[in-house]
Amino acid sequence: MPISSYLSTSPVLGNRVYLHPSCQVIGDVTIGDDSSVWCNAVLRGDVNRIAIGRGSNVQDLTMGHVSHATKEKPEGSPLIIGDYVTVGHSVILHGCRIGNECLIGMGSIVMDDVIIPDHVMVGAGSLVSPGKKLVSGMLYMGRPARVVRELTEDELAYLRYSAEHYIEGKNNYLNQTGA
Repeated sequence: MPISSYLSTSPVLGNRVYLHPSCQVIGDVTIGDDSSVWCNAVLRGDVNRIAIGRGSNVQDLTMGHVSHATKEKPEGSPLIIGDYVTVGHSVILHGCRIGNECLIGMGSIVMDDVIIPDHVMVGAGSLVSPGKKLVSGMLYMGRPARVVRELTEDELAYLRYSAEHYIEGKNNYLNQTGA
């Protein structure tokens, strides 16, 4: 299994979590029930913690990392991902907080101390600058990411659908392997 301890911490997995054999989950990482981590993704909780909620998916080639505690920032910058979040292919998440039912588009970069509340879509290839606080219900795009418009009702519904679609997919993989 693609799990590694770091010093005195080891990953903790909820029920029915799927980890693709090529991913790496290292150190202080907690993954909630029904979540999945896909091909060649890396979650490195070595100098701070990573917490992923229920029903979220971290797609292929994504890198999740953290920043350590300092005198100026005693908590450092953990990586916190809420429930039913879709993290697209080749995303970099570094020491940020993502609320529930969000979608982070392919190739995006979300930097330290960013706060993304519930129900936000970050368009593919976007760069969310350090410390930025986004607004719920909005689409953000660009480098640097800027608000484009409010999400439609269909887009808001898609946020949950996307995560549920990945739950179905990971269940197929788990059933195939007999896990």
